[in-house]
Amino acid sequence: MKQSTIQQVISLSGVGLHSGQTVHMRFLPSVADTGIVFVRSDLENPMPIHADYRLIQDAMMSSNLTNEYQQRVGTVEHLMSAIAGLGIDNLQIEVSASEIPIMDGSASPFIQALQQAGIQYLEQDKKFIQILRPVRVEQDDKFASVSPYHGFSLDFQIDFAHPAFQAGQQHIKIDFSTNSFIQQIASARTFGFIKDIDYLKSQNLALGGSMENAIVLDDKQILNPEGLRFANEFVCHKVLDAVGDLYLAGHQILGAFQAYKSGHALNNQLLRAVLADENNFKIVTFCDENPPIAY
Repeated sequence: MKQSTIQQVISLSGVGLHSGQTVHMRFLPSVADTGIVFVRSDLENPMPIHADYRLIQDAMMSSNLTNEYQQRVGTVEHLMSAIAGLGIDNLQIEVSASEIPIMDGSASPFIQALQQAGIQYLEQDKKFIQILRPVRVEQDDKFASVSPYHGFSLDFQIDFAHPAFQAGQQHIKIDFSTNSFIQQIASARTFGFIKDIDYLKSQNLALGGSMENAIVLDDKQILNPEGLRFANEFVCHKVLDAVGDLYLAGHQILGAFQAYKSGHALNNQLLRAVLADENNFKIVTFCDENPPIAY
């Protein structure tokens, strides 16, 4: 239960979802208690952009961070999900554009790159956010909540009235671990409807979107020739998004997360509601097999 970073620098490139341009990234090891920090390598005077829920000013279709100098890095959720899935606490990420590359639309390419870099454990104890009492946020018929739990579980339900969304595959409950994340969640791709993608492209958005990095649907069916990677890929991707959004709290959560039709904005509202009141949580560490110790 020690903090971690990566062992060596590693680079990765891919297409930006909205710009359609190539984006270059470098992942660099970092010291304890510095957290996850983005740096815009394309700017003349780049300032740190911390992976912090309070820096989310725009959560429309993705989670986007903007620091006090109005330097922005967008679509961070898939990468943050991979970092959370591997339990990495400290990392510097250089990125050559205002958005993280979409890769294949899942977290797997980031998982593979970070595993290739290797995990380095540090001397300092790993910190967790332990949920002390239930907190729930709602918007129309949607909700997201957390409640006390001895580990980290996710219970997520979506509700799409579409032939491709089978009724029995719109709900998942999972106890989170690195193995369960990599095996069940990490390769789930983002998805969208062709009518929405066409509109976004008309607004000079989603210019890099394609069936190479998303599941694309029309009114009746999935258009990707290969179909789904697994039967519940849609809801698994929503869990992937939630894991990345929640890791913007700064530490991994000890609690039970439950959501119905939640998205990036509602996930962020939940973090704000939890962390606004210190009676809702405490920061803890673990020493070997001992009970959590308040920090």
